[in-house]
Amino acid sequence: MNKPLRPATRLLRAGRPHAGWVNTPVTRASTFVFDSVAAWRDTRARREQERLPSYGARGTDSTHALEDALVELEQGHRAQLYPTGQAAIAVVLLAYLRAGDHVLVTDAVYEPVRRFCAEHLARLGIEFTFYPPDGAGLAQLLRPNTRMIYAESPGSLTYEMPDLRQLADLARRHDCWLAVDNTWASGLLCQPLALGADISILAATKYLGGHADVMMGAVVTNARAWRALERASIDFGQTVGADDAYLVLRGMRSLPLRMAQHARSALRVAQWLQGRAEVARVLCPALPDDPAHAVWRRECSGANGLLTLEFAAGIADADMERAIDALRLFGIGASWGGFESLVIPVNLAKARALPVTAHGAMLRLHIGLEDPDDLIADLEQAFDQLRPSLKAPNSHSPDSLRI
Repeated sequence: MNKPLRPATRLLRAGRPHAGWVNTPVTRASTFVFDSVAAWRDTRARREQERLPSYGARGTDSTHALEDALVELEQGHRAQLYPTGQAAIAVVLLAYLRAGDHVLVTDAVYEPVRRFCAEHLARLGIEFTFYPPDGAGLAQLLRPNTRMIYAESPGSLTYEMPDLRQLADLARRHDCWLAVDNTWASGLLCQPLALGADISILAATKYLGGHADVMMGAVVTNARAWRALERASIDFGQTVGADDAYLVLRGMRSLPLRMAQHARSALRVAQWLQGRAEVARVLCPALPDDPAHAVWRRECSGANGLLTLEFAAGIADADMERAIDALRLFGIGASWGGFESLVIPVNLAKARALPVTAHGAMLRLHIGLEDPDDLIADLEQAFDQLRPSLKAPNSHSPDSLRI
């Protein structure tokens, strides 16, 4: 019996519906014409159960190819594309929840989702409760009307990781959906559906596209969850353009190589940061002393380029912002997953609903594909903007910390 292909190999072959072409040609189309009224009626009768060409908003060769590749990546049943990651999340919440329902949402959720819950779910009579990002005490928060557990793994900004198998078991026993924002792992490092989740959400804008030049969201579901998502997506008029689908699919071909390099460079920068007197702690689940490390080892096959660091006591937000402004290779930008390195300040108290332990000034780094020695040198010169008394007594050269 042939051995199953590994993910990197499968990705090079996924989403290639036409024999001959290595890259699926871009299909820009809206209207599809039929040979007869009977053919038109037959397609309209069957398209709710089958993926058939009928109208551009229902998909073209370009979008179907990307959907197929995402299903292969996530090991799911079907996939749906959206203009942004936030659009994908909003449709998921509205597809499965009704007035009178209750949803449990991780307190580490992407911040626009928090606003969506407060301004739109509440308006529609849908209750929501935030739970600790690591899933602690989640079972006690379930209500008779809880219809969904919404998780991020790892969580935004601080990378807590709930045990997805345990969450899936809890959701099954309570007969509710488990939806997981899988953007951090991008379908490559973790497959929530294989761990028991019903719905996996991806901001394809980030690592899937990988080049900071396209906006897109995606959702992959198991067979049980597909029908509700498909109908909601059609009813809300969700679709993406062929050119954007082409860009994301092209980006996915190099995803394993890019992700591995992001992870290597991020780990190197993280270990350098841990040796600095200005830094109290570095958050990254791939670090052995990170609270999420054990779950990360069980559920993920690798890491990405994200790090969050907390500065030592005495370094104020104004000091940190001066250091950020001094960086030359890190752009100040809120996205991540592209080839470039980025930085933003983090206000954890503002980003959480539940109480958080007092923290020092914090910032998030996305380690891009630049040479990590250059990034370390840039961080070192930026740290020179901090208070002299808190500077590391002996600066380490990048070459002295090779791993």
